[in-house]
Amino acid sequence: MSSVALLCFLIGYFLLLTIISYVTSKGSSDNSSFFIANRNSKWYFVAFGMIGTALSGVTFISVPGAVHNSGFGYFQFVLGNAVGFILVATVLLPLYYRINLISIYTYLEERFGFWSYKSGAMIFLISRTIGSAFRLYLVVIVLQKFIFDAWNVPFWVTIAICLLLIFSYTFKGGLKTIIITDTLQTVFLLSSVVLSIYFISISLNLNVAQTIETVKSSTYSQLFFWEDFMGNKNHFLKQFLGGIFITLTMVGLDQDLMQKNLSCKNIGEAQKNMLTFTGIFVIMNIFFLSVGALLYTYAEANNLSVAALGTPDHLFPEIALKHLGALPAIVFMLGLTAATFATTDSALTALTTSFCVDFLGFAKKKDQDEKKLVRARHTVHIVFSVIMLLVVLIFKVLNDDSVVNAIFKAAGYTYGPLLGLFAFGMITKRSIADKWVPFICIGSPIITYLAEQFAKAYFGYSMGFELIVINSLVTYSLLLMISRQSKAVFTSKTIITQEVEI
Repeated sequence: MSSVALLCFLIGYFLLLTIISYVTSKGSSDNSSFFIANRNSKWYFVAFGMIGTALSGVTFISVPGAVHNSGFGYFQFVLGNAVGFILVATVLLPLYYRINLISIYTYLEERFGFWSYKSGAMIFLISRTIGSAFRLYLVVIVLQKFIFDAWNVPFWVTIAICLLLIFSYTFKGGLKTIIITDTLQTVFLLSSVVLSIYFISISLNLNVAQTIETVKSSTYSQLFFWEDFMGNKNHFLKQFLGGIFITLTMVGLDQDLMQKNLSCKNIGEAQKNMLTFTGIFVIMNIFFLSVGALLYTYAEANNLSVAALGTPDHLFPEIALKHLGALPAIVFMLGLTAATFATTDSALTALTTSFCVDFLGFAKKKDQDEKKLVRARHTVHIVFSVIMLLVVLIFKVLNDDSVVNAIFKAAGYTYGPLLGLFAFGMITKRSIADKWVPFICIGSPIITYLAEQFAKAYFGYSMGFELIVINSLVTYSLLLMISRQSKAVFTSKTIITQEVEI
């Protein structure tokens, strides 16, 4: 498919999103609408739209590509995700609704104090910026290779164009717009993956039954890995536990996805949203893994060298855009664009919300001029767009791994302290020396990194997604060292701590 045709598709796609943004934000562009959609979102729209945000372009490209090295082992991680989603729905959401939060990190201020609150919010800002930049990087390299290289457009300009387009339809409507656009983009994403399976199957002359049998009997379809716990990153326990705890942090302790849940009318609707989302999420990942098996089967049948592509992440776009024809190419671009921009636009909105509420104190400035606060919010939105551009450029220079692996490894280091903080607050009634929390949040990832290197060098133990568990345990242990016994009494506005002599 020509680069001109792909560019026209991309322009048309964003024109559609811009029109939706204009309609949804008309007459309601205040901060309440931007941050929590006036707490009037329909749970079924939120549940469906969250699929596009949670799956992202990484799932669309990198998960099928990773099948070559790990088979269907990623599904072990997905099962852990499902357990994590259920825990978020039954444990964290009731807490957030009881305290009536806009930013979920205000819980840390009420539980521990000022420095814990700021540390938690800063961890989110860093973690979400890095994770979203990684996801954006994946789609940008595809756009660069198949569209913008034809006109010798620099890579950084391609990123800037993407971020400018995203900014154009999110800066005004915020979460209210995102919920609608994410729903639309999820439709595109789900349709794209199903149609991609159809087109690949047709090219291999397979009917439905033969397609299922081909996937099932392929060398890539191993689901569970029980051998070599020490050296195998794909071992079931590592993947499953990592899936649970990464979900608790990257969903339950992440302002982005929780912001959408908090836009529902009540806890009941928010929980229905999460449980419905969980079921769809598991099923869709099975489809993505099946796409991976079919892609490698296609590559083998057509003597396509995977090694020549440089990275498994390039396999899906290479086959879809160069080998299957015009319609499959459009379907692929539709799914990839929907998946990636559903994640990035949502992240920019959440980053803006967190900074405005957690660092600029918007929730405490309700008596100030609304227009000034909206202008400040627009400035923050622009700044985070620029920061994301810079992070993508840095990632392009440093990354030599599959993007899906890079994202979850980064999450293990950055989100670990956040999980440790929330776990300590919810499990114990102990108070802590709040001023030391920032140092613990910095020191914990460093200790975890050293432990990872030590375990690999002296015991041959290779850490996988369970890295986040170890990091959070280190944080929890350090918090225990600076704590003392207390009795915590929860109220709707604050947590009163009565210290008890040890």
